[in-house]
Amino acid sequence: MNWYHIYVFVFFFAAVLCLALTPVFMKLASKTGFYDMPKEQDHKRHKEPTPLLGGLAMFVSWSLCLAVCVAMSRSGMLGGLEGAVKSNLGGVLAVSSNLFFIGLGALLGVLLGLYDDKWNMRAATKLAGQMAIATIAVTWGGVRISLFLPYPALSWGLSVFWIVAIMNAVNFFDNMDGLAAGVATVAFCLFSLAAAASGQYFVAALGAVTAGTSVGFWFYNHHPAQIFMGDSGSHFLGYLMAVMGMLVTYYNPAQSLTKFSILVPLFILAIPIFDLFAVVVIRLRNGKPVYIGDNNHISHRFVAMGMSRKKAVLMVHLLAIAVGLSVLPILWGDERTIVVCSVQALTILCLITLIQIAGRKDGAEK
Repeated sequence: MNWYHIYVFVFFFAAVLCLALTPVFMKLASKTGFYDMPKEQDHKRHKEPTPLLGGLAMFVSWSLCLAVCVAMSRSGMLGGLEGAVKSNLGGVLAVSSNLFFIGLGALLGVLLGLYDDKWNMRAATKLAGQMAIATIAVTWGGVRISLFLPYPALSWGLSVFWIVAIMNAVNFFDNMDGLAAGVATVAFCLFSLAAAASGQYFVAALGAVTAGTSVGFWFYNHHPAQIFMGDSGSHFLGYLMAVMGMLVTYYNPAQSLTKFSILVPLFILAIPIFDLFAVVVIRLRNGKPVYIGDNNHISHRFVAMGMSRKKAVLMVHLLAIAVGLSVLPILWGDERTIVVCSVQALTILCLITLIQIAGRKDGAEK
């Protein structure tokens, strides 16, 4: 028994737990009136009132899974897996306070999203809340972007910016049934692979737990969605995607031949980042506020090309897998690997951009 068995175990455990608990929160939403109403905003297209407690369902499932796994590892209930865990348990105990604050940030992100889902807070207030959450994770959670520069203040600022940016990227990206949950699953799986390759066993297990949680929720969220994740869910997933991107050690002198391996998280999260950038540019060109939703996301443009919504979501998921997997060799390669993998990933993004532009023009001409 080795760590890869543990990753599989916690992935399926988290998935089953979320599968079991999500219906509970669907019923809770019906009792509390926590629904996303159809056509409440111009860019929304769902036809029926939909429960809006998906983020809380994921957070509770994720938290319970972590708590149960830790309890099992300490009590000797893991059987053949026990030796692999206990031999490394001291490391996770040494950073238990960091993990507490990371979990606290996830909880606060869910609560901030729930408040916004219910009362639609102002953009500036929401941004301030996101910055406070990022500050907690960076200052007390110990997650930092260093870039190998001896400037702590710069590292702190970049780390806070990264978390806020990814939270908003996923928030913007959650615009079709199953879209954000699927892309998050891909990202967490790739982060787990990168962490496992660097010998970061508990970081890889954390990624597997979060990926399993996303998969469990996806079964209720794919088209036609029975429940939405809402801002609480997009904040939860975006926050943990940003944190996982910083927790993984990409440059390992024992196996990495170049420090440019730190580019890996940018490509793993390339699709939501690319979508955020494209949407912001379009809204600014149209003279609209960047925080007002519309139908100019990458998934909407696939639908405008003639795809069904399910096929558009599948296409985006495949793009996330293709771009993410294409850059993993950077973890072991040299500068030439960096160039080839980066050009390949950027070519995929440029190709899909050209296809969408061409499809948009053809639609306009018809």
